[in-house]
This record gives sequence, C-alpha cells and structure tokens, in this order.
Amino acid sequence: MANYSKLYNRWRVFGNHVLYKSSLPIREKEILILRTGWLCNSKYEWAQHSLIAKRFGLSEEEILQIKEGPDAEGWNSLESTLLRAADELYIDSIISNATWEELSKTYSPQQLMDVVFTVGQYTLTAMALNSLGIQLEDGMKDFPEF
Repeated sequence: MANYSKLYNRWRVFGNHVLYKSSLPIREKEILILRTGWLCNSKYEWAQHSLIAKRFGLSEEEILQIKEGPDAEGWNSLESTLLRAADELYIDSIISNATWEELSKTYSPQQLMDVVFTVGQYTLTAMALNSLGIQLEDGMKDFPEF
C-alpha cells in the first residue's frame, strides 16, 4: 500500500472505523473477521486476527472452531448467528431475513450495519492481501490443519 499512498490514505479511514470505532463488541467483531479470513483463504488476515482475538477473550479452541462455521458445537446463539451472517454475505452477498431478524434481537441498526461493513471490509482486505502476495511475518501461524 506504500506504493499507492492516495488509495491507502482513503482506504485507511474506512478501515480504521471498522477496526477501531465499530459499534460491535470486539470479541464479536473478531469472530466476523476470522470467519471472513477463513472463507477468503487469507492466511495473513487469519494470522493477524488470531492474535488480536486472543487478546480479547477468544480461546485457541474457539478460534480453531471458527473454521467449522455456525453449526459447530459450543457457540452461543449470537455467535452462531454472526458466523452465519458472514457465510451468507460471502456466499450470497446478502444476509437472509431469518439471520437479520435474529441479529436484530441483539443489535441496533448501527451495529447491524457494522456487521455488513466488517465482513465487506475484510473481504476486500483479503482480496488485496491474497492478490498482492503479502507474506506472513516470522513467527506468525498459518491456517490450522483441516
């Protein structure tokens, strides 16, 4: 991104909102980001956000369970619904009415928007990281084994 500062400076504003100023609780946002990274096959995104997620309360087991998706055992109702929302946005580019209604039981309209924009931001980020060949730093963990 250093090679295209005009783009980076504009993208950074949006990215900073999603990462630092989102109305979503951090743990829930990290679940969305990790699921998106997994779905988009973004090793860099997965590695970076696995570390962040651990700092905000996700266990190693929960992080690994994210790859299994919304129907894996152990998620509470909201976490399962967040994973389903990420899957639906990735697959269909829309959150289904049933998933939206379930999220609406917990989230404000602004938080619902942040769900969509978090998945969108990290899908875009994954596309850039993957396409630009960004490599993991030394000591970063690759994807978990299947």
